[in-house]
Amino acid sequence: MTAFDTTICALGEGALWHPLRQELFWFDITGKRLLRKGSGPTTVHHLPEMHSAAAWIDENRLLVASETALWEMEIDTGTRTRLIALEDDNPITRSNDGRCDPWGGFWIGTMGKSAEEGAGAIYRYAHGELRRLYALISIPNAMCFDRGRGCAYFADTAAGKLYRVSVDAMGWPEGEPKVLVDFAKHGLNPDGAVVLADGRLAVALWGASAVVMVDHDGTLGDRIALPAPHVTCPAMGGADCTTLYCTSATEGMDADALSAAPLAGATFAIEGAPMGLPEPAFPLPTGGTR
Repeated sequence: MTAFDTTICALGEGALWHPLRQELFWFDITGKRLLRKGSGPTTVHHLPEMHSAAAWIDENRLLVASETALWEMEIDTGTRTRLIALEDDNPITRSNDGRCDPWGGFWIGTMGKSAEEGAGAIYRYAHGELRRLYALISIPNAMCFDRGRGCAYFADTAAGKLYRVSVDAMGWPEGEPKVLVDFAKHGLNPDGAVVLADGRLAVALWGASAVVMVDHDGTLGDRIALPAPHVTCPAMGGADCTTLYCTSATEGMDADALSAAPLAGATFAIEGAPMGLPEPAFPLPTGGTR
């Protein structure tokens, strides 16, 4: 394990490996920054509002989620073009975890800026439509997708539960979500997650300094320890998709805790991790927005 980037984020989130650029993108949500780094120095984009998650469109553009909308962003300039509003009439909420699915949709969660109970929701944006999937979510996280396209996963960190739900051929959920892991029974808080090539999930654990592997049946497996208490969002990347990147946060840590964990808020890279899957592109037309 190495500190991939020692820029300290108050709330690092939204790790995304861009396979065409061979760069990692991630957000400091409350710091209103988008960071990216490949083999060279880190580039920082300062943002006009809080952003939290992204998908890659092509070599030059991202889909990004902010507290008010989903946007098309030009990577090199940071220029944003609004695609669709996201709870822009609700000043209490902001976006949180999100990820592109293999059917061409983008799942995005919202939550209260002070983590108000039940203030958030989970949406899917596909074919120009933003549809609310689930309401009364407190801290939406862990959105990721079965490699066989049979199901989607998500968590409510505040409830301590990781859910699995079946999806149809177009990627829309069908049936009720079922609890795959009740992390609360283990005294753990699930944060972001990513599906590995073998079908297991790598789940970041807020407050437990680790990423844990979760088997298909919900059994908790090996842990990868990290030198930061609040581990937030994993992403698989690197040339062969065997590097596990993970963001972290300093949010809620007092001076003593920060002194004991000087790399809290940094972004980490674990080489030789279990093989991951490349993130799919979001299919926004080259000619412009929808």
